[in-house]
Amino acid sequence: MTPLILQLRQDLQAAGTPAGQDSARRFFKEDIKTYGVKSATVKAIAKPFVKALRSETKEMVFSICEEMWKDGVMEETLIACDLSYSRRKEFAPADLQLFEKWLHAYVNNWAACDTFCNHTVGEFLIRYPDRLPVLEKWAKSKNRWVRRGAAVSLIVPARKGWMLEESLRIATLLLHDEDDMVRKGYGWLLKSAAEKHEDAVFRFVMHHKNEMPRTALRYAIEKMPAGRKARAMEK
Repeated sequence: MTPLILQLRQDLQAAGTPAGQDSARRFFKEDIKTYGVKSATVKAIAKPFVKALRSETKEMVFSICEEMWKDGVMEETLIACDLSYSRRKEFAPADLQLFEKWLHAYVNNWAACDTFCNHTVGEFLIRYPDRLPVLEKWAKSKNRWVRRGAAVSLIVPARKGWMLEESLRIATLLLHDEDDMVRKGYGWLLKSAAEKHEDAVFRFVMHHKNEMPRTALRYAIEKMPAGRKARAMEK
């Protein structure tokens, strides 16, 4: 454990409150570890920590991320996500193995899943689209957060109008998933893809609407015109 992590933890602990812990826990059905620090304060505390690591190698930074993931405290987890994303220009194909490890071993709530997969994994896939098939493996995992990760990792590319085929493929693989968090994840992906490809997503929804869970369906059509929403919701 580096002195930097020790200082970070001391600062976070000092800023946390029991009321903040109770407030944070209300957002999760799972039991989470948290210092109870407000998001804006976490960012302020993390800023000098991240700055101090700019001169370190990517390998050193990723080892620090690993230490923070292991500890499992929400504030540290989210800082670790931002820290790994900060080295995105240095991502290499071999980093996928480490990112998969973090997802499988440490992600245990929607905030960690979405922050990590939206940014670090999403950026990795933009840089290395030949690694996209890994998402099909994730979509078949027994781990709910890995399956959700298969969808939310594509949200940033989908918003840019990229990877439509892959997005619809993942949505198809997750179509009958029984987990509500996974359903919301691929519904969110479809909504994001519809920002640039509304017609294609609408066709997908209409083709599958009788088998698509209503949670996912509502997410997918959330920003569509009222007429299309009504057609999609018809039984």
